Amino acid sequence: MANPILQEDVTQIKALLRKVLGTEDYADLSRMGGLTNHTYKVALKDGEEYVVRIPGEGTEEMIVRSDEKVSTELACRLGVDAEMLYFGENGAKVTRFIPHAVTMSAKTLKEPRHIEQMAEIFKKIHQCGVDTKVPFEVFEMAEGYEKIIREKNVAMPADYQAIKEEVMRIKAEVDAAVEIRRVPCHNDPLCENWVEGNGRMYLIDWEYAGMNDGMWDLGDVSIEAGFDDACDAMLLCAYLGREPGETEKKHFLASKIYVDYLWTLWAKARVPYDGQPMEDWATERYARLKTFLQAYREI
Repeated sequence: MANPILQEDVTQIKALLRKVLGTEDYADLSRMGGLTNHTYKVALKDGEEYVVRIPGEGTEEMIVRSDEKVSTELACRLGVDAEMLYFGENGAKVTRFIPHAVTMSAKTLKEPRHIEQMAEIFKKIHQCGVDTKVPFEVFEMAEGYEKIIREKNVAMPADYQAIKEEVMRIKAEVDAAVEIRRVPCHNDPLCENWVEGNGRMYLIDWEYAGMNDGMWDLGDVSIEAGFDDACDAMLLCAYLGREPGETEKKHFLASKIYVDYLWTLWAKARVPYDGQPMEDWATERYARLKTFLQAYREI
């Protein structure tokens, strides 16, 4: 079922169109996908198309919009995101619609050409040499989500504390073996944030972007697209420009563990706002986290 167009959103969309484009009259309005925000494709009568984002309820507790703006502006300068026309203090955003845009899926992201394109985009971001001053401290964020979970009285799995302790042991081991570099990262490269248009790929929606270990982005997209060992190997080779070593493979697997650990807590923190869908999503993440932990034990 398609997400409904909300009347309160229409009022805000018209106000944004008037402010940014000088007109509130549109020919067509359709709601796009998204977990937490309300995003719409808007076509004007002259044929120009735009994307308008209305921030979702509760996002102000989890996202620093000024930080998102910094990272989005960098992505636009690097040419990996669509042109941004407006970014409000509350996170409302207006961008140009990518012509002939096709949103990627787990199936299409497994295609070798798309894996190569993703690796190139990650390298462009990670190697740009910019310090955005926007932190993405995974385990500090995890503590923040835990605080929301406690305050909202959201139930956690009975074995959560033991799982958390194992994740922290792995982090200590990897940190001792790998020189972790903080670079600009997207941090949430799920399938729907990849768009193909005009013969190239774009990476959109920089809500969680910030300075992080670049391997996080690779581990995250591998999870989201359901990569198998062959796809993982292709992604790592394209990104590194060579065959990965054993330490790099271990680093990659640890990143997958961190990804599912953090987003499990994120989803739990969203349960009071979005209900059962987020509870189900957290359960799925948590189960997969345990499979990655088992794989790490077997290395």
